[in-house]
Amino acid sequence: MKAWALILCAAAILSGCASQPVAYQAPQQQLFHDQLFQPPGTPVDTSRVFALSPAMRDYVHNELGNQGAGKDVRRQLFDALYRRDKLQLEYDSAITRNAAQTFEARAGNCLSLAIMTAALARELNLPVQFQQVQVDEVWSRAGNLYFASNHVNLSLGRPRAERNPYATFSMDTANALTVDFIPVPAKAREEARPLSEDTIIAMYLNNRAAELLAAGQIDDAYWAARKAAEVDPQFLNAYNTLGVIYQHHGNQEAAELALRYAHSQSPDNTIFLANLAQTLESVNKLDEAAVLRARLARLEPYPPFHFFHQGQEAMKLGDYARARKLFEQELERVPDYHEFHFWLAVANYQLGNLRAADLHMAQAMKNSTTRGDHDLYAAKLDRIRAHEAQLRAK
Repeated sequence: MKAWALILCAAAILSGCASQPVAYQAPQQQLFHDQLFQPPGTPVDTSRVFALSPAMRDYVHNELGNQGAGKDVRRQLFDALYRRDKLQLEYDSAITRNAAQTFEARAGNCLSLAIMTAALARELNLPVQFQQVQVDEVWSRAGNLYFASNHVNLSLGRPRAERNPYATFSMDTANALTVDFIPVPAKAREEARPLSEDTIIAMYLNNRAAELLAAGQIDDAYWAARKAAEVDPQFLNAYNTLGVIYQHHGNQEAAELALRYAHSQSPDNTIFLANLAQTLESVNKLDEAAVLRARLARLEPYPPFHFFHQGQEAMKLGDYARARKLFEQELERVPDYHEFHFWLAVANYQLGNLRAADLHMAQAMKNSTTRGDHDLYAAKLDRIRAHEAQLRAK
């Protein structure tokens, strides 16, 4: 079963964009089915998302907050985030971490890094504004789960006169300092949409639900997605995630209700459409599913991974030339996705094009977003180069 999901900054379970804004309404409790799931292994505690560890507090006061009069503390934090001789942060999409976990690991996806930065900023008495950047979704997959990643950054205001971290404030956006962990076009940054802290927490929980589902921890995934919907009832991705969780748990009626709700609020969202159509097909509501499939085909004739899947089928048949062409088509749409480069390297290797195989495996390694993938591609690249060396030696 193929399911589409959305992850923010490297992982939120599936989401798209409605063609017109919709007045969202909180769903009824009937979308939650606690009785179907075991209690969570660890209680879902939203208070830990932004909580500082003792190490973080020490870092703030010893390394950042003691720079002397006249120093711009925002710049001190900014430099610590970006300079390799400071925090030495790494981008890692394997898991969405809370602030303390990200600081300890010195790694995270953009949502994790934004959460950690906000926690440090608030300890420095800096106002923070989270923002969703208007860039195209980036797709990835884990088995039969497909993830769409949006992008979040944040802006730092000047230090507050009021020490109360919960005091209301109006940020001077013209003089704010934007913190971003991946390159973003200037226009997209200018058009970024403000996000509330509740939405950020819902995004965090939704990411965790997606990651737990991918890891086979369905019960824990349910409780994380449920909490996301409670924290921000207008965050539609949480209901899509609930629907996917119900699908994988074998509760198709519950999945249909959750996905119908998400679809009703955002009728042009192709992710919600695809998941709802799949659920309707599974319960033999084929006529309604066909209507949704037709609408989906009009909105998105070539969905993410369309050519990639055809390329994999060609690989199974040993038609490596056709596979190469199909992988190249997919790569034209998403030039930096590591798995497309990997499979293009494999196809070229099978065709005896070792130079091209070397090039694309190196690109797969360069564009990998987890340490595990990086190490895997590095090992494959070593094998290709060893084979090249053997051929040259003959």
